[in-house]
Amino acid sequence: MTRLLTTARRGAFALLLPCLVLATPAAAETPLRESFDLRVPVAPAAVPVDGQHLLRYELHLANFAAQPLAPTRIEVRNADSGTVIARLEGPALSRSLALPGAGASGADPSGADARTIAQGMHGVAYLEVTLPAQAQVPAALDHHVEYRVDDHSGARAAVDGAHVRVDRRPLPVLGPPLRGGPWVAIHSPAWPRGHRRVLYAIDGRARILGRFAIDWVKVDAQGRTTHGDPDRVDSFLGHGADVLAVADAVVSTVRDDMPESETISAHPRNALADASGNYIALDLGNGRYAFYEHLKPGSIRVAPGQRVRRGQVIATLGFTGDSNGPHLHFHVADGPSPLGAEGVAFVIDRFDVLGRYTDIGTLGTAPWQPRVDDLPQRRTMQWPASNVVVKFDTK
Repeated sequence: MTRLLTTARRGAFALLLPCLVLATPAAAETPLRESFDLRVPVAPAAVPVDGQHLLRYELHLANFAAQPLAPTRIEVRNADSGTVIARLEGPALSRSLALPGAGASGADPSGADARTIAQGMHGVAYLEVTLPAQAQVPAALDHHVEYRVDDHSGARAAVDGAHVRVDRRPLPVLGPPLRGGPWVAIHSPAWPRGHRRVLYAIDGRARILGRFAIDWVKVDAQGRTTHGDPDRVDSFLGHGADVLAVADAVVSTVRDDMPESETISAHPRNALADASGNYIALDLGNGRYAFYEHLKPGSIRVAPGQRVRRGQVIATLGFTGDSNGPHLHFHVADGPSPLGAEGVAFVIDRFDVLGRYTDIGTLGTAPWQPRVDDLPQRRTMQWPASNVVVKFDTK
């Protein structure tokens, strides 16, 4: 009997242990707070740009709390070592963060409100992490977000999450989509309505098809985009230029039924389904598709199912769809839909960097700046940096 009672007492004491542990002072020192739901929908890949590795991706922050939460710092960390490889705070954080659907940029990027995410709202941090070419790219990333509770308490807290493995799959290696030059590779991660920050929710999923999209505009040595009346489409230097297959591929989709305005001022607004204008999608294999958009009507020389060879002329550059001037929109995606696919990284096997525009707003009215960096003019196996002026060698 004594043994049975002793055993029973021990069992009862064991049952009390969890309660005692929960009541320790250490637990009381860390109050439980609601935090952001952190997610990285698309794993980043290391893309070679200007002699560096670029990790371009998005960190989504959803606020399910009963009060607004304001991120004050975001750190990107090497998941294996814990080393901080990027830190955003202050104005840099405000510029990176946007609220989809809440205006062009989500908030005034110069104000503190740019970092406040109201209850029930969803923020996106557009991350651009660069690493030296000689640095080892982390196998995986973690994220640390510090934030302020925007209520009477002004409490501060932090949350860790959004673990993601870096995508190690080989990037598509492509040839040039155009001949010669100079061509300006127009894109910028900071533009609120640029390719980089535009999400389309198609078929129940939000995607960024233009994550690595480039608008190619032809200029001359003085930076001019036209040789006559700037309102006439046929005066643009790039209009009618041959568009080339970037790889041996199979034609996936073609559209060639949209007319072209004779002048910029007469160009109509287009519905979402017509934004791409006349376009071609090439199936590159391995779930990758190359898109050419805003093509000249009647110029498309290929049909779905047709095999094409790298360097083959497939169409000419035009002015159709959602466009403010003749240019070639080019991007690579993970599906054959113009809007219902994720934009993915690629590299061009060779091109020469002649210079760049530090202020793309002067395009067409001022010369571009000649190259002054100590990098080689010939770039191989790289993605063109923002607003660089390049020349293609198609031999």
